[in-house]
Amino acid sequence: MKYPITIILCLVFSFSFSQEITEKKVSSKIEEVTVFINGAQILRKKSVDLKPGTTMINFTNLSPFIESKSVQVKANSNITVLSVNHQQNFIDKLDKQQELIDLEASLEKNQNLLTLEKTHLDILKEELNFLQENRQIGGKNQELSVTNLKEASNFYSTKLTDLKLKEIERHQTISKLEEKQSDIQNQINSMTSKKKYANGEILVKVESKKTTKVEFEISYVVSNAGWLPTYDIRAKNVNEPIELVYKANVKQDTKIDWKNVKLRLSSANPNLSGVAPELKTYYLNYNTAPPRYNRDINQVSGQVLDENSRPIPGVNVIIKGSTIGTTTDFDGNYALTIPETSTQLEFSYLGYENKIINITDAIHNVRLVESMEALDEVVIVGYGTRKRKSVSRDLKGTVSGVSVDNSIPVVQTENQTTVNFEIDLPYSILSDNKSYSVDMVKYNLPADYQYYSVPKIENEAFLIASIQNWEQYNLLEGEANIFFEGTYVGKTILDVRYASDSLQISLGRDKNVIVSREKISDYASKKLIGSKKEENRDWRITVKNNKSQSINMLIMDQIPVSNNDEIKVESFELSNGKQDPNTGEIRWEFSLEPNKSKIIDLKYAVKYPRNKTLIIE
Repeated sequence: MKYPITIILCLVFSFSFSQEITEKKVSSKIEEVTVFINGAQILRKKSVDLKPGTTMINFTNLSPFIESKSVQVKANSNITVLSVNHQQNFIDKLDKQQELIDLEASLEKNQNLLTLEKTHLDILKEELNFLQENRQIGGKNQELSVTNLKEASNFYSTKLTDLKLKEIERHQTISKLEEKQSDIQNQINSMTSKKKYANGEILVKVESKKTTKVEFEISYVVSNAGWLPTYDIRAKNVNEPIELVYKANVKQDTKIDWKNVKLRLSSANPNLSGVAPELKTYYLNYNTAPPRYNRDINQVSGQVLDENSRPIPGVNVIIKGSTIGTTTDFDGNYALTIPETSTQLEFSYLGYENKIINITDAIHNVRLVESMEALDEVVIVGYGTRKRKSVSRDLKGTVSGVSVDNSIPVVQTENQTTVNFEIDLPYSILSDNKSYSVDMVKYNLPADYQYYSVPKIENEAFLIASIQNWEQYNLLEGEANIFFEGTYVGKTILDVRYASDSLQISLGRDKNVIVSREKISDYASKKLIGSKKEENRDWRITVKNNKSQSINMLIMDQIPVSNNDEIKVESFELSNGKQDPNTGEIRWEFSLEPNKSKIIDLKYAVKYPRNKTLIIE
């Protein structure tokens, strides 16, 4: 009976050994990053040597902000991927950046010096109190001599002076240390949150029939990253094309540096809903106002604070539903140009709850609340087997959001709703919450230039560049810095959402084109004709070109439009302007030679009943 028992034990031992799972920790490198408007997709590659049997491969030192449903694993060898788990290791936390470690050490040292100085100051105050409480010289039955009085006075004066000077010195030192502490703390806040984050991990369980080397690709989407489009628009003069530099402001705080990666920028936003909007019935009733579309607010500014009224630098401030945005500075201040139809701002920052506000004023100060949501462990498991067939694969079960693929197909898809940009050279973006400006492409755009002015509202001439076939350049809405004739003239909004056949870009005001509008008092009179009253108005518009080249000019003005049969409006002089009878708008388009002037006369009369009162401009 010994031999059968021995054989059985050997078989059991052999079966147990064959089922043993080998664990292997793997450190991978980020090869490619696709940055979305909000979020980024990371691609890591790693070659792993596998032995026959089951192996649990642990890809470590990943971002703690991985979106579990986005995890994908690809392998290029004849292996079976049994499961994919995403988890967070709260024991082995991510290492901090050396710069952050040095700053925190400096902050702690400064805090110790500050505590020491405050302790010395407390001791000085005790000595001063003791000295002042014991100023009485001599006792009730002791006679005080002049000599004793003089010695006591000298001692008290010398000691008091010494203590007061030391007190002043301590106060000055404390003030300098507090200022330094504030500077260090602001620098730390600009880099990252002080919170220690877990080590993100992806565990891939595989089975191999033989010893082999497997190429793995791990991809996933992370939050706390994004980019916003900005532009530099340069116009040398009105006879040359516009130079447009398409740039991206990229920032990330994923807790993992992106070093020498292949960088792509995509206009996609995986966090936006894909559901198309629908109109709802607008019920008209008494005391209900129609929707308002035209607003006077064209720029919003303010300060972002935390719950303790401390400024928060690096907060993302974005016009909701667009790619127009900015970030707060070290003092938590922001300023953003607002398109006419935008109504909401969204504020987001790592560790704080997002906040959305309605734009109702030119100044909006915002207070963010710290997020209480913990980074709990999330585990996603997918099970699968691969049968040796010609081209097919079978999966016993999958979990939604986790893609398991045992090959690396090259698939090229054309997406009609997004724009992608690929940076040719390897790029590095650190996880420090700072904006990195990336020049994507430069265009020379043929443009038609025209000066535009509405002197009734403002006696200024604005240079407008009109660009045809602008759709081919894949432009997104964003802020633009305007340079004209080598001078920075300000910011504008490049808003392509409402552009039609041509894209209109305002290049700002030009002080070399002078526009004025004045009332000719001799013609502004009232007449009584029977039962009617007649009022005449005469406006004179003068345009002068002080530039060295000819310009094309568009002047806009208006005459009133009557919606009452008793009120009649009649124009006498329009200086060949084109009038829209429905709106009363009048357009004058003309060319103006250098150092020449043009005079435009606008005359009209209003007739109405003499017993009525009418306010006319």
